[in-house]
Amino acid sequence: MKTIGNIIWIIFGGLHIALEYFIAGLVLMITIIGIPFGIQNMKLGMLAIWPFGTKVKWKPSQPGCLSIFMNVLWFFVGGIWIWLTHIFYGLIFCITIIGIPFGKMHFRLAKLALSPFGKELV
Repeated sequence: MKTIGNIIWIIFGGLHIALEYFIAGLVLMITIIGIPFGIQNMKLGMLAIWPFGTKVKWKPSQPGCLSIFMNVLWFFVGGIWIWLTHIFYGLIFCITIIGIPFGKMHFRLAKLALSPFGKELV
């Protein structure tokens, strides 16, 4: 069932979201300062291409206040725009009954788009 959900996800907007993450990640990796943000974008892109069946957990060893600082910086640099994209798609998908699981997935990704540092994909 997860595979079918992921294939339908890719067809109905998942590819667009993943491309948004991958392109933003490549642009951020141009500068040395943007490399950590680009790496997080690539991880989020992998989650956006195959979200059903993937879990997000806190990393077992927290790097201290660096992840908090990076999340705050991330929020103002690009997290808010990605969050808005996920909220928009989530609302659009929740209009129909069939689209509710995909809308819920967009809301899950929106929550992750606001603070991706300190988390890992399992």
